[in-house]
Amino acid sequence: MSQEHRHHKDHKRGHGRHHGHHHAHLRALDFNKALIWGMALNAGFIVVEAAFGFWAESLALLADAGHNLIDVASLAVALVAGRLTKRKPTHARTYGWRKASILGALVNSVILLVAMGGITLEAVQRLIRPGQAAGLTIVWVAMAGFVINGVTALLFVRGRKEDLNIGGAFWHMAADAGVSLGVAAAGAAIHFTGWVRLDPAVTLLIVAVILAATWDLLKNSFNLAMDAVPANIDTAAIREYLESLEGVTQVHDMHIWAMSTTQIALTAHLIKPDACNEDDLLQDICRTLHHEFNVEHVTIQIERRAFSD
Repeated sequence: MSQEHRHHKDHKRGHGRHHGHHHAHLRALDFNKALIWGMALNAGFIVVEAAFGFWAESLALLADAGHNLIDVASLAVALVAGRLTKRKPTHARTYGWRKASILGALVNSVILLVAMGGITLEAVQRLIRPGQAAGLTIVWVAMAGFVINGVTALLFVRGRKEDLNIGGAFWHMAADAGVSLGVAAAGAAIHFTGWVRLDPAVTLLIVAVILAATWDLLKNSFNLAMDAVPANIDTAAIREYLESLEGVTQVHDMHIWAMSTTQIALTAHLIKPDACNEDDLLQDICRTLHHEFNVEHVTIQIERRAFSD
């Protein structure tokens, strides 16, 4: 049985293609700077929060400082993963280290879940055995944390839907900002009412909201690590497009997966009995899949007839 295999590797897909790579590179640089700034801001705040926690003998502030330390580690994971994805492919790793960004997002989601578990345990213990709380000190330090974490979260808001790592960093910082605001409110209420159980009660409410968002991050990153089709890709629409191409009678062995948190790949076999204009067809397919379906890397194999089982 004779068949023609056409693997299209197009380095000249027009100005639009090259322009897309240029912007992706700029976004990566911008978010690397954001990660570094976020780490620096939060590392400085950890020192201040821990110092005030010891001075005021506030376990809540010390616990939050420990939680922020975990978040700085998470930002470091996202930064390292982002840098690894830029390593060039080798003979041993033909895709390079692009999967590192997916693994980084998965690690970040697990870290956040563990951190929330620790906060929940502490909150439950404080509900059962409430301790002393320096209300005004908690308010001012927590508000400083809210500002710092909020500013850090804003650094990642633009890319939170484009990259799971950036999304993970955003939710980490947004979670911290929410926790800080709740702690500040609880500190104020404690100062005026003396009801110390407000602190753990507000904390548990915030944890529930954070866990809902973290679960989505964990699910998406795990699916990408298992080479599932990314959530923003419409497999049925892509198959329908390929089947509608002139001369194509069947599409089979179509696979779509994430090479990284921002790059999507596709391979497919097209049965096309008539051999004409295939170079133009392949170029049009790659261009359309990139611009309309956000598929970055395309490999198409054209066959004259289907293999028989």
